[in-house]
Amino acid sequence: MKIGELAKATGCEVETIRYYEREGLLAAPPRSEGGYRQYAQREVEQLNFVRHCRSLDMPLADIKRLAAFASDAVASCDEVDALVDGHIERVRSKLASLRALEAQLLRLRAQCASVKQGDACRIVTSLQRAAHDEACACHPAAA
Repeated sequence: MKIGELAKATGCEVETIRYYEREGLLAAPPRSEGGYRQYAQREVEQLNFVRHCRSLDMPLADIKRLAAFASDAVASCDEVDALVDGHIERVRSKLASLRALEAQLLRLRAQCASVKQGDACRIVTSLQRAAHDEACACHPAAA
């Protein structure tokens, strides 16, 4: 199958497939006499593997390592466990950052709880203060 057919079969953009090939996540396929890439079911499975890992927000370097393990029938799971544990820690860190961001946005949004019609928007005012390195609702001054 040609690259467009692979894209359709996997729901992946053609440019993304080319990118994954450049990055070594997909092996370079053989080419036809006319120079077209020729893919087989193996590449469909490889691409689906990569796409599934990406859906888990795994970095490309980790996906390369996992793909190497997938092709080694006697590989130890210890390194895979460590790789996934590292990813879990990155996810936990992102969650903590998102919780902090949520709290900041809630403090900012609370500025409008008692605004009267015609008053200046307190959210905009707070954001303007922050632009002047002043304390704002989402980044209050340290006590």
